[in-house]
Amino acid sequence: MNRLHQTDPATATGKADQLFTAVKGKLGFVPNLMRVLGNSPAALEGYLSFSGALAGGVLAPKLREQIALAVAEINGCGYCLSAHTLLGGKTGLGAEDILSARKSSAIDGKSDAALKLARAVTLQRGMIADADLQAARAASLSDAEIIEVVQHVALNILTNYTNNVAQTVIDFPEVKPGKLEPEACNTGSGECSH
Repeated sequence: MNRLHQTDPATATGKADQLFTAVKGKLGFVPNLMRVLGNSPAALEGYLSFSGALAGGVLAPKLREQIALAVAEINGCGYCLSAHTLLGGKTGLGAEDILSARKSSAIDGKSDAALKLARAVTLQRGMIADADLQAARAASLSDAEIIEVVQHVALNILTNYTNNVAQTVIDFPEVKPGKLEPEACNTGSGECSH
């Protein structure tokens, strides 16, 4: 059960109603995180603006999802881990890609460097070593890409901390932080849904 109120989009008024309508138009529903942020329309608008601006940046959607998965795993945010596992799959990330991202790694060298940088920024609260930045540059990350990695870490910390404080009820197929080994699935298809 949530520790913070979830605003009901059906009874929202004013700015919250406008923002919920926009979210529903884009996603088809209003996720519980948005309902929690809806307690403060300014917070919800800030999140949506920040997220929307970064979506138009230089980082590809797959890498943005990989960063979200890495940061959610580090911060123990089951809500974001669940949401970004689903969203990452929609960008073309396979089960192994998702599991690797949760471990802050990727097969592609440049993506791997970005994830290592995201991990360092998250764990060291931005106070990274020169070697962390040099490794990113050695993998051909541009200054624009480096800045956006840092900004995606900040965006994901915002949602991770919000969900961790609120204990937001997960409204996506649940994925638990810390569980990094694939489960045996009994779907008959040989594939797992997580």
